[in-house]
Amino acid sequence: MSGKLALSDEILLSVSEPARYIGGEINSVVKDKSKVDIRFAMCFPDVYEIGMSHLGIQILYDMFNRQEGIWCERVYSPWPDLDKIMRERHIPLFALESQDPVRDFDFLGITLQYEMCYPNILQILDLSGIPLHAGERTWQDPIVIGGGPCSYNPEPIAPFFDLFYIGEGEVVYGQLMELYRKCRRENSSREDFLRQAAKIPGIYVPSLYRVSYAADGTIAEMTPASADVPASVSRQLVMDMDHAVYPEKPLVPFIRATQDKATLEVMRGCIRGCRFCQAGMIYRPVREKSPERLEELADRILRSTGYEEITLSSLSTSDCRCLPEILDYLIENDEKKGVNVSLPSLRIDAFSLDVMKKVQDVRKSSLTFAPEAGTQRMRDVINKGLTEEDILHGSAMAFRLGWTKVKLYFMLGLPGETREDLQGIAELAEKVAETYYDTIPKEERKGKVQVGFSTSFFVPKPFTPFQWARMDTADEFLEKAAVVNARKKEMLNNRALRYSWHDAATSELEGVFARGDRRIAPVIERAYRDGALFDAWTEYFDADRWKRAFAEEGVDPGFYINRERPVGEKLPWDFINCGVTKDFLAREWQRAKEGVVTPNCRQQCMGCGARRFGGGVCFENQG
Repeated sequence: MSGKLALSDEILLSVSEPARYIGGEINSVVKDKSKVDIRFAMCFPDVYEIGMSHLGIQILYDMFNRQEGIWCERVYSPWPDLDKIMRERHIPLFALESQDPVRDFDFLGITLQYEMCYPNILQILDLSGIPLHAGERTWQDPIVIGGGPCSYNPEPIAPFFDLFYIGEGEVVYGQLMELYRKCRRENSSREDFLRQAAKIPGIYVPSLYRVSYAADGTIAEMTPASADVPASVSRQLVMDMDHAVYPEKPLVPFIRATQDKATLEVMRGCIRGCRFCQAGMIYRPVREKSPERLEELADRILRSTGYEEITLSSLSTSDCRCLPEILDYLIENDEKKGVNVSLPSLRIDAFSLDVMKKVQDVRKSSLTFAPEAGTQRMRDVINKGLTEEDILHGSAMAFRLGWTKVKLYFMLGLPGETREDLQGIAELAEKVAETYYDTIPKEERKGKVQVGFSTSFFVPKPFTPFQWARMDTADEFLEKAAVVNARKKEMLNNRALRYSWHDAATSELEGVFARGDRRIAPVIERAYRDGALFDAWTEYFDADRWKRAFAEEGVDPGFYINRERPVGEKLPWDFINCGVTKDFLAREWQRAKEGVVTPNCRQQCMGCGARRFGGGVCFENQG
């Protein structure tokens, strides 16, 4: 942090967690403003503790700040207590490092990690004094650019953004920055900059596309406004993971973040092909880092941060081929220094359990599995690639290794679900509890088993085989949760089982945002002006506020979520080429309806389209 704080001591002492707003953390970057010609404010539109846990921002922060002439700073959503004070006292939103107003920056980059943060995007713009609508901005305002998973359907928030970056940020930002320098040097108009930016691969400029609608409300066509604007936008991704930028000196927060540990990304992508999983499709193909690079990064990150825990991050860490090697290295080298290793996203198999035994304190931790569905029929529909035998065998091994607490994650509302599938969720939890008593002799038991199981509500996402699926209403979701809960109460080991379920109304809204089009933007704006903020937080979400906003804008949310879409319908995100083809997704949708399992990428290539990127798992077994 340089210079004077944007907030007075009086304000800082009156709000919760003032350390969210002062900057100056270990490894934060402060540059000489006189030697910088591009200032980039990198925003995560949620509270500091969530934003500081986001690996993507750490990577881009590091990438930009390695470059001469660019200074990247951070901004997060002020918590409601400070939001109120800033509005009352007309204090502009500021970046942490310099404490300068965000409106003074050249770029405002907003990470779109989950749909429920959309009202917070408007908070960021509003508190910064930036017009909410891209069409009202001038060179006096930053270029507002969005990126991240939700940019794979940017349409519900398109009017609020000048640009979207589709894909992984390490690839074409350099081109965009050089174009910006050129246009400012030549006194080009803002519109000219945007028109030229649209020609850079992966850059989408919403204002340069026109959308028309058919009589039934579906999209008739989406066309470029002129011939020099590309008709489709192609996802950008890094193929050489060893030479990709990765922060060796990541930021260390002053207060406990959600993920308060060092993060080592071992690979990108997933071989599994679960039909509900957007990340598993949009990050194809699997690309791994080498063990040598991982060892080097681990040493440097731990040395530069002082963290005492390192997590090996990916969508499915146990599928990383060098996992045994990197684990042995970390355990051998770092446990002597008191460093713990944590492993998210492992599968239920002998290898994973052996790994977890090495790195987890079984006395303190619970073991987490994600069967996703209660019956084998449903697991085949969603292509989970997991049998009941796998789950129970894995549970038995875990109990033998000393675990007594297990968490199971499921989804309700999956396509084709029956009452038997719902009851199967409680029945599977019961079978896991029974496995404990069947496996561990009475005299060897360390107390009673605890099986916690929770259900989230299925939300169909773009670029998945389920993107055409109907989504349940909030009432239907709650009825299904009641079926599961009633069955749970009938179980012999009912007292060992704990069941919880996600909020149905927020899931419904997430579905509208995930599959909506530009007609949703006025609804978001109206709800924001009515007080919507931090809707991802249960205590701030108000379903009635959103019902009013939809009604006042004359938009029926059911049109977007409560109907199955025909495969031939033009979808709002069809202009994006994400590598995985629509034909492949349609084939998988049909296989789901037939309950046919698709092999994973290492078992058999199914021709999803990701091979066109020229690397990763698609070429593992060649020469």
